[in-house]
Amino acid sequence: MVPQGSPIRSVAQLKGKKIAVAQGSSANYHILALLKKGGLNVKDVTLQYLQPAQALAAFASGHVDAWDVWSPFTEEALATDHGRILATGAGLGTVYSFEVASRAALADPAKAAAIKDYLKLLDEAYLWTNTHQQAWATDWANATGLSDGIMLQAARDSVTTPVPITPAVVSSEQSISDAFTAAGLIPVHVNFADYSVATFNSAVTSGQGKSS
Repeated sequence: MVPQGSPIRSVAQLKGKKIAVAQGSSANYHILALLKKGGLNVKDVTLQYLQPAQALAAFASGHVDAWDVWSPFTEEALATDHGRILATGAGLGTVYSFEVASRAALADPAKAAAIKDYLKLLDEAYLWTNTHQQAWATDWANATGLSDGIMLQAARDSVTTPVPITPAVVSSEQSISDAFTAAGLIPVHVNFADYSVATFNSAVTSGQGKSS
């Protein structure tokens, strides 16, 4: 996003600008991919590593030229601070979120069974939110303190489809890790396959299950 009155109309025009983003987040990868697509890299801009609450204040006050963030902060900024979408994630690949457990928990049969039960419930919850957006928006609004209107738009923008861990998922996440390494934001190569398991794919609900 850029402020509504910003003269910036393309990613290429971000050269030399300050961009707020949460370090190590999906938005951090998003800005790396956007810059590359626009013929730039992290050395062409100044990344201001700010968590969403700090970034919102910086964006609203004009201390940064752009802000890369996720729902519901995008919807909040658009509704209250007159932001304008400069670019979305369209064409930049698939971004997944993951559930994380320790190796010790995975090795413990009782804990592994509990994790499987948790993933089943979580998958069902995600699928429910996708078909009950108004109810979900109301609950989400109560949790965040944001308005029902903002959260309803966020619910519509943030539909989550649970999927099992597959080679394609691992490959997609590997490309993200490699992008961070290439940008110098991760000091070494990380083999994502070493940190993913397909053990809980059987928890998938109706052929769909959240990455685990």
